Amino acid sequence: MPNPFDRLIEACHHDWRAYIEHEFVRRLGDGSLPEASFRHYLEQDYLFLGHFARAWALALYKSRDFDELRGAFDRLKTIVDLELGLHLDYCAQWGIDVATLDALPETRATLAYTRYVLDAGARGDLLELRVALAPCLVGYARIGKWLASRAETRLEGNPYAAWIEMYTDDAYLSAASEEEAWLDQALAEQPAKRIAELEVVFRDATRLEIDFWQMGLERHA
Repeated sequence: MPNPFDRLIEACHHDWRAYIEHEFVRRLGDGSLPEASFRHYLEQDYLFLGHFARAWALALYKSRDFDELRGAFDRLKTIVDLELGLHLDYCAQWGIDVATLDALPETRATLAYTRYVLDAGARGDLLELRVALAPCLVGYARIGKWLASRAETRLEGNPYAAWIEMYTDDAYLSAASEEEAWLDQALAEQPAKRIAELEVVFRDATRLEIDFWQMGLERHA
């Protein structure tokens, strides 16, 4: 029997697979993604991560006890200290400096997804917020594992190898695993009506992740 978090995935199986196995991801894995697509994604993902750090700060505020505070704080540190730090280093390798990143306008895909998550946090409780965040934190770990399992994925000579390594790194996978465990426990305590509501939140966030990949894929001029 699947665990509670995997049941959220099963409820939107086709959307989840379209997200994890998106053409952007596959082409990133085999190195065939156009550089213009990846550069555009990198730029928007910097803005995206900033908003997600704010969302985890909101999760701190909504935490009800020390364990929840510590969990939200650890996730916030993962974004600020690990993801954003690695992201900025990676952007620098691609010749994109912080001043350029900070001056960028947000695309509609970035606006739609980040504001959806922040709205979920503003209107709902901690669980709703963390369910909305899960396709990003847990999803990227699943993507990293999926890429690592594919014969078509290559690291040698792949200009995107550092990105793949970032999301197969033990520290990131550990953070994602801890978040998934928290969600399993919290979801197991919810009645069926509440689970149905959270399935919609998770599905919508997953679809917005698909749109984010598509945004990058279509920027290939």
